[in-house]
Amino acid sequence: MSGVLDDATTEDPRKDRAGVQSIVRAFSILEAVAAARGGIGLAELSKAVALHNSTTFHLVKTMLTLGYLRQDPKTKRYRLGRPLFSLAAGAMNEVDLVNQVMPFLEELSELTGETSHFAVTSGDEVVIIARSEGTGAFRLREGTGAPRPAHATAIGKLLLATGDARHLHRWLETHRLDAFGPNTITDPVRLREELERVRGTGIAYDDAEFHPELRCAAVAVHDFTGRVAGALGFSGPVWRLSLAVMQDKVRHLRVIADRLSRELGHGGVAIQG
Repeated sequence: MSGVLDDATTEDPRKDRAGVQSIVRAFSILEAVAAARGGIGLAELSKAVALHNSTTFHLVKTMLTLGYLRQDPKTKRYRLGRPLFSLAAGAMNEVDLVNQVMPFLEELSELTGETSHFAVTSGDEVVIIARSEGTGAFRLREGTGAPRPAHATAIGKLLLATGDARHLHRWLETHRLDAFGPNTITDPVRLREELERVRGTGIAYDDAEFHPELRCAAVAVHDFTGRVAGALGFSGPVWRLSLAVMQDKVRHLRVIADRLSRELGHGGVAIQG
């Protein structure tokens, strides 16, 4: 009896192999479409995945029906469908983001000798969600999770400068620019000028503006959509981080931020309208 049940429930291995083959081919098609910045036609796609046109067409037809591919009605070229980006966005929750960021923070701390951190916006707040201790002596400790004043920190100015213009306008109307020391920018006009400079150079600085003994630098990290996923920065005591030393360490900051952006999918396929 058990033998009969076993026979009845055992799948045909040929069907199993065919199913695996179809999945492999489907993912090959997705990767080929993702690599084609301007979309890709059927003949070119078939050649890229080494399949006959008819085989590629049937697989693509199913993927179009599911929405994972879409076809430009004018050029007939295929592009990735929006459900793929939704899946990726769903995977990018805060825990996943921290896990992806941490190795880069540790490397940045190792290269600069300073404490490194990664910050995101949470509503109107700027929050450090991950950090790595520096290797230098006399480190200034700062915890994660507590909001930081956007106008007085490198990470905050970077996120304000790269955010939506309407959000910045509303933020300036609803937030006081409190002074934390003589270097803090408390004039909205000066802050706008500073944010314009940040947009132009791609880097923000905090020259003892939040803490009188602390200098910081921050640059943007982008995700697969091209949007800013957060601000990557490092900080250290002013007596160790002269302006000349800051510039030298900023080189490492930019390189690590670029690599982290690529890890998050930036520089791959942008969402097309």
